[in-house]
Amino acid sequence: MSIQARGFAVAGLAILLSTAGGPAMAAETRPLRVMSLDQCGDQYALALAPQAELALSPRADDPDSWLREAAAGRRRVRPTLEAAIAFRPDVVVRYWGGDARLLARLEASGVRVVTIEDATGFEAVRGNIRTVSAALDARPGGEALIARMDARLREAAPRTRESGAGAPKRSALYLTAGGFTAGRGTLVDAILRAAGLINAAPMPGFAPVSVERIALSPPAWFVLGFFDQPRGDWRGPGRHPVVRTAARDRIAARLPAAALTCPAWFAADAAAMLKASA
Repeated sequence: MSIQARGFAVAGLAILLSTAGGPAMAAETRPLRVMSLDQCGDQYALALAPQAELALSPRADDPDSWLREAAAGRRRVRPTLEAAIAFRPDVVVRYWGGDARLLARLEASGVRVVTIEDATGFEAVRGNIRTVSAALDARPGGEALIARMDARLREAAPRTRESGAGAPKRSALYLTAGGFTAGRGTLVDAILRAAGLINAAPMPGFAPVSVERIALSPPAWFVLGFFDQPRGDWRGPGRHPVVRTAARDRIAARLPAAALTCPAWFAADAAAMLKASA
């Protein structure tokens, strides 16, 4: 886009939004307009504002989208300034999507931009739900999501006799098809702990795991993530024949990518799946 065209686009967004009267007036005269800038934002928008006029990201119905069925028939737009001009959102929901120019222009034009934060535990997920639900004027729906999440966490929690002083502690290594694991300070670690497992990752954060290490010192159990995406990392270390041999009869669970792509309430579903499988 030329500098002149970009200038017209920026000015156009300000004019269109100002003529709409801003989010408060717009909400009084028409359904709330919610634009999502990425797949994680799609999940929050679909769950918390299903009656709103939604503009979802192009990945809203991808196989790794938790609410892909709910996205069917919904408008999809690219996360661009031009798309925002055409849609005129009242609220924009995002996790990582949207460049700095778009976000600055939206905020300068009075559009409320709400960002989903990274979460290292379920309390942070509760914070995300409450932040987004407040922005969408959907606090009761947010509390219902939290209650659902907490119920799933109770399902995942080890029974008293399983977690007592004499109960054996099970250790598991989370592994993706790309050969990465997740240690302390990640939501995956919180998922493992919620299901009563000890995380076998040797260091905090996300890190690669070598095929050699797995061959020489395989973990007691594997928890596989993102292996349900056949085209994703199909030559990655996690799919190496040596790893497949080491993991044989040691797979505690296979967690779907859709449960792991976003710091959201369905991380508790991943914990419940893990408990049920393990």
